[in-house]
Amino acid sequence: MIKTEAIDQVMDLHDSTLPGIEYQVLLKKIERARLEAIDQNEEQFKQHMDYFTLWIHQVKLPISAMQLLLEEDHLSKEKLKSQLLRINQYTDMVLAYLRMNASQTDYVFKETDLDETIRQSIRYFSSEFITRNISLIFKETHLFVLSDEKWLVFVIEQLLSNALKYTKPYGQIKIYLQKDRELVIEDNGIGIQASDIPRVFEKGYTGFNGRQDKRASGLGLYLCKEICKKLSCQISIESQVESYTKVFLTFEQSYKTVR
Repeated sequence: MIKTEAIDQVMDLHDSTLPGIEYQVLLKKIERARLEAIDQNEEQFKQHMDYFTLWIHQVKLPISAMQLLLEEDHLSKEKLKSQLLRINQYTDMVLAYLRMNASQTDYVFKETDLDETIRQSIRYFSSEFITRNISLIFKETHLFVLSDEKWLVFVIEQLLSNALKYTKPYGQIKIYLQKDRELVIEDNGIGIQASDIPRVFEKGYTGFNGRQDKRASGLGLYLCKEICKKLSCQISIESQVESYTKVFLTFEQSYKTVR
């Protein structure tokens, strides 16, 4: 917090002439701006430290799991790939967090084939679908959107990651379009409690499911929400415990093609 006495210390309070008073007002504004900048930098540093502390604990889990797998008599490549995928995800997330909070973040908007973007994300998790026997139903959208492809892929990957994380083996994930421009990613997993729904996009909020899952950071959906704002895309969630979770991405600038 900015302290008034800290500002007053740099003032000459004995100069009561008009130019002197104006000069004092100007100095106060400059000093206040300086102290505000210090406060903002300190708060940002604290947030970064909190995040990286959490990230270190997160990334140590798959590393420890890989070490245990390497000690087994029969090495499972699929299990190693699964843990390596988790490390890649955590790395992508920390890079996105840093880029999003940078003073300048480049967004390259262009016509983007939504189906190809979805396929990229599906391919990324193909081994997870196979290993956990989770079926996928993907209905092509035939939709083109004005977006930044790299950031959009990150959002879809985060949403698919959550769907996989909270869907039990032999479950099902669906990806389809409704209402012309609203993409739905639906799973029949454990669902989200009604009391958690209003807060799932808050930074650091993990809710009931997150408290049960030590891997949860409460940052995935927060990043998705912030990125969607930049992409002019609306994101929302609907869920029922032990039944389903649906995530909706509504694209404001899009059009369908006939194939």
